[in-house]
Amino acid sequence: MESDCLKEVISEILNVDINEISEETTFLSDLGADSLDVFQIIMGVEERLNIEIDPDEVEKIITVGEAVELIRKYTE
Repeated sequence: MESDCLKEVISEILNVDINEISEETTFLSDLGADSLDVFQIIMGVEERLNIEIDPDEVEKIITVGEAVELIRKYTE
């Protein structure tokens, strides 16, 4: 659930094919996203899942998999 939601938001915000996004995909190198894009993506996930993630933790995210784990931490 968290993974699918995240991939949908990434696809919408960065205009990337959802099938090209995996847990190993990096935001910067693979997707060309900057830190502002990552925050925007996380905000989109927060809205959809009705959660609030600590911004300090968002800054440490490098891969989609790390973002999924962080989101899971806040949805449990």
